[in-house]
Amino acid sequence: MTKNILWFTEIGMNDVAQVGGKNASLGEMVSNLSDAGVSVPGGFATTADAYRDFLLADGLYDRIRSAVGELDVTDVAELARVGANVREWIEEQPLPSAFEADIRTAYDALVGGDPDPESVSWAVRSSATAEDLPDASFAGQQETFLNISGIDNILAAIRSVFASLYNDRAIAYRVHHGFDHHDVALSAGIQRMVRSDVGASGVLFTVDTESGFDRAVFVTSSYGLGEAVVQGAVNPDEFYAYKPALREGRPAILKRSVGEKALKMVYADGRSAGVSTVFTDVPVADRAQFSITDAEVEELGRQALVIEDHYGRPMDIEWGKDGVDGKLYILQARPETVVSRTDGNVTRRFVLEESGTAITSGRAIGQKIGAGPVRVMTSLAQMNQFHEGDVLVADMTDPDWEPIMKRASAIVTNRGGRTCHAAIIARELGIPAVVGTGDATISLADGRDVTVSCAEGDNGFVYDGILRFDEVITKLDEMPVSPTKIMLNVGTPDQAFAFSKLPNKGVGLARLEFVINRQIGIHPRALLDFDTLEPALHDEIAERIAAYPSPRDYFVQRVAEGISMIGAAFAPEPVIVRLSDFKSNEYANLIGGDLYEPHEENPMIGYRGASRYISKDFRDCFDMECEALKFVRDEMGLTNVEIMVPFVRTVGEAHAVIELLAENGLRRGENGLRVIMMCELPSNAVLADEFLEHFDGFSIGSNDMTQLTLGLDRDSSLVAATFDERDPAVLKMLSMAITACRKAGKYVGICGQGPSDHPDLAEWLVEQGIESMSLNPDTVVETWLRLAQAEAKIAG
Repeated sequence: MTKNILWFTEIGMNDVAQVGGKNASLGEMVSNLSDAGVSVPGGFATTADAYRDFLLADGLYDRIRSAVGELDVTDVAELARVGANVREWIEEQPLPSAFEADIRTAYDALVGGDPDPESVSWAVRSSATAEDLPDASFAGQQETFLNISGIDNILAAIRSVFASLYNDRAIAYRVHHGFDHHDVALSAGIQRMVRSDVGASGVLFTVDTESGFDRAVFVTSSYGLGEAVVQGAVNPDEFYAYKPALREGRPAILKRSVGEKALKMVYADGRSAGVSTVFTDVPVADRAQFSITDAEVEELGRQALVIEDHYGRPMDIEWGKDGVDGKLYILQARPETVVSRTDGNVTRRFVLEESGTAITSGRAIGQKIGAGPVRVMTSLAQMNQFHEGDVLVADMTDPDWEPIMKRASAIVTNRGGRTCHAAIIARELGIPAVVGTGDATISLADGRDVTVSCAEGDNGFVYDGILRFDEVITKLDEMPVSPTKIMLNVGTPDQAFAFSKLPNKGVGLARLEFVINRQIGIHPRALLDFDTLEPALHDEIAERIAAYPSPRDYFVQRVAEGISMIGAAFAPEPVIVRLSDFKSNEYANLIGGDLYEPHEENPMIGYRGASRYISKDFRDCFDMECEALKFVRDEMGLTNVEIMVPFVRTVGEAHAVIELLAENGLRRGENGLRVIMMCELPSNAVLADEFLEHFDGFSIGSNDMTQLTLGLDRDSSLVAATFDERDPAVLKMLSMAITACRKAGKYVGICGQGPSDHPDLAEWLVEQGIESMSLNPDTVVETWLRLAQAEAKIAG
């Protein structure tokens, strides 16, 4: 149009200098991706030239330069005073007449077809010319105003956007990152509002924000306008979608998590900046449901892939669902600037070296550990009380808190999810944060020493006292060749993405009972009998499963989520999933379990494994496990997932369980399916040839094999000293199993703890021809290096 105004259809990423990163990206998508299915609301942007002309009028530029030129940004009180003065000057400065006229003309063109232009609402977004660049993250520092109606309110909001370039956090950020204040200009984007106030909205990343895993899209969602998610005012729903499945049109959701979603931001009666939105409570029944459907998660994932492919890098994207037309829209897209810049050749793992008492917990941000004294902050007026190395504890944070966040050893908040402001800044600063605890400002006393751990999966914990911890660094390009395949034991799906960064050849043991215990926690029979349960138990289970279509769907989908998370993390390497191996006393500990489980004197050798699967009483429970596995393999396409059957006492049981799997659509050899047997009883080794007729190989369970060969209870301290996998009788059993597999040309691995605990046993297994060793993640690197060194000595 003019040097003052450009339509989104006229601009692209080459125009960052004129319209800033955010508006350039909106124009890029409108101009290039609309035909590819990316929906972006239209609008126009003011230019950097117009902004500079505005500042030059009446000496405003010189006053600002003088005020900020010698400012010490570490003096937070002076920073706040100067920033407030500058913002007031800008908001009171009239726009040049030609600039205002151009805005009015563009607005008239936008609303020309609307019968009631004053009823149409707009977002007035800030876009800095140094914003959203691959090497800087200015996101969230300048203001955006939602639900602005009428040209006069839009003009005022544009001045407020310009003033926000001198927010305290923006001034400090530019100083810390070496940007000259006067080299950065602002553009205002005027974009038609998506009615997510009566729909849903959120943020998505095309890379996992914690581990850097790049084959999944991470989506957050909550009711109402997206600012609530960005600010951290709500704990949103979370989803992971698998990119290869999205591209192939398959079911793609790897994980669903219901967020609290207690509040939502909606339109207020006011339509001017500062009074146009308001928070309101979400009805309790709606909180228990997912805010968007599976189909909508997958549609967002597909749009995200188009955007990522176009830009050629991981992206951070804001989206909205219009509750009026039901459509999904992309509102912003910018480069992800934290995990995508990490060195993929180096893995860093933080490990707690002692245990402690957990005071509170929430969502883990990052994978680090920090410690220090608690500093509970209720307002910015307390800034001068915050010291270097304190643990910042607050209800939530916003960009105004950034000057003190830079000094924190860790951050803990009551509210927020993994895409909230506190989470974004913690990642950028490289410090751990635990968000969405619900009670941090109450449970953590000012001055109390604590340790904040984000190194234990999705959940972060705040422990009492200063605990010892270590950082383990592994350079992957320096790992020597191992004489055998090193695989991982993975029991917790929420750590799978991080563990996949370790050197590995797949997963040799994924324990399904761990998935059921952590992700379901309810006895499968209680879910099948849901309608006939006594009221108290019925209501307890109903609360847990509310977001899923039925009790059965809850079990099948949650199990499928756990399996697919691990399968996707390690694809295309094999992931051997062991069918649930709960003992009766462990099943009894699940919700409702005491109604169905027998009392056994020795559950270790009782109703477990294959015997349980083929029993009439457990058959329909086992069918649900099979349904989940079949869905992951055949529908999601994760055919690297293999099945392992535990505790098979007799050849007759082997035959029966293979038939049962086939009846459930899990046939050996079909769609590449391998079925492995856990070789953990002496009978398995003695009759190895006969068992191998029914299976595609063995995975040796050295713990049970040792216990049953030596006739001792591994949980009894009275005979613990006798437990040794290196006993000649045990070694004889292992040798028989390995020899039989090699003779039959079938897989043989080991997934017990023995090779990690005993270097000589690991070397002996290599000599015997073991194909793989599956180890706990904390022992992988050490065992890998030790075996390589031993092999080198032999070769030398």
